[in-house]
Amino acid sequence: MDCRYDHILIRYGELSLKGKNRGNFIKTLYEDVRNALAAFPALSFRKEHDRMYIYLNGEEADAVCAVVSRVFGISSLSLAIKVRPDMEEIRQAVLASIDAEHPGTFKIAARRSDKLFPVISDQINRICAGEILRNTDWKVDVKHPDVKIIVEVHRDAAYIMTKRIPGAGGLPVGASGRAMVLLSGGIDSPVASWMVMKRGIRIEAVHFAAPPYTSQAARDKVMKLASLLAPWQGEILLHVVPFTELQLAIYQHCDESYAITIMRRMMVRIAAGLAQKRHCQAIATGESVGQVASQTLESLVCINEVTTTPVLRPCACMDKLEIIRIAEQIGTYDTSILPFEDCCTIFTPKAPVTKPRLDKCERFESRWDWQSQVTACIEQAEKVRIRPGYTPDAVPAAPAACILEAAASEAQLAEANRRACEPQQTEAEITEADLF
Repeated sequence: MDCRYDHILIRYGELSLKGKNRGNFIKTLYEDVRNALAAFPALSFRKEHDRMYIYLNGEEADAVCAVVSRVFGISSLSLAIKVRPDMEEIRQAVLASIDAEHPGTFKIAARRSDKLFPVISDQINRICAGEILRNTDWKVDVKHPDVKIIVEVHRDAAYIMTKRIPGAGGLPVGASGRAMVLLSGGIDSPVASWMVMKRGIRIEAVHFAAPPYTSQAARDKVMKLASLLAPWQGEILLHVVPFTELQLAIYQHCDESYAITIMRRMMVRIAAGLAQKRHCQAIATGESVGQVASQTLESLVCINEVTTTPVLRPCACMDKLEIIRIAEQIGTYDTSILPFEDCCTIFTPKAPVTKPRLDKCERFESRWDWQSQVTACIEQAEKVRIRPGYTPDAVPAAPAACILEAAASEAQLAEANRRACEPQQTEAEITEADLF
């Protein structure tokens, strides 16, 4: 982009529809933009009722635009030349905004927010177009121009822009509260996280690790996904829950067909406990109705029953291809499909129940003291603060012999051996990992 540009003009999106609380949303967006651009110390900022302005002060324009375009709450942004609201200065700035050595077609689009400015918008269009036509080989094309030059005249300044860069849309992160997202290594949960942030909700994430059945590589994969999501809100606090003992207890005390349903119920209980500790108003998951056995409406009813905390499911009415398209768009897809199994895929039953009954779930859970294990999971959760570009320390995965030695009882050891000898899961079965 041209180095003559000295400003970035930010246009609000959905904020423009807000009423008396609009100022609060603008204040949140202003702080989000400043925090996102902390690496550019020379920048200065100004917010107004309908626009926000960033003064570049010599900072690299392309790099600043790349960061700002990922801040939720912005409809679009443009690099701008700022001049005094004087017609002669506007003409010269318009001429300077195009590349005279590489002619093409152009269109002038002027707008006066200051109706006291003596030249009306149509006359501004004609005067500026005439300046370009007299001094360059550019031609006018009002229908399909190569460059659209936007002139905005305000009371204190005029801004000349040649490109409108799409923003991330949505609401400023933090304007709508906080949520605890269940983040697995699958495709769906990072997409759900992104969609929740887009509605102005600041997220924290919880991941369930079951070492030694799940490897360090699986944990690192989740941290990588969190680092890919972090730029959209600055950083993400990841809670890594030690889930091994509780998961083994589920398989020891419950019918295998109900194991996934009971496991989801325990996960939601733990997430609700962490949400309460961290003052989050909601839980969010990547569930898509009917995608796998544990995502039927009957299953969701049984899972929801364990908490009064609202459970957000942004992907609920999306099919897999729609979710994949968003994953590709936000850059999480390639990491999500890395072949590291999490606790959902390691212990997937052969025939999970698709229409579980609540009374059966409660009967299975009555067989052991799961409450103390859930409490222990909440208290022992490890907190990792993930910032953009976070790189976890590489730790080799535990060898298979160590995994077998870690079984807590002979029955658990036999179960681990049986599952280790089973054929590889089909693609349809593995999609169970994408629940959260």
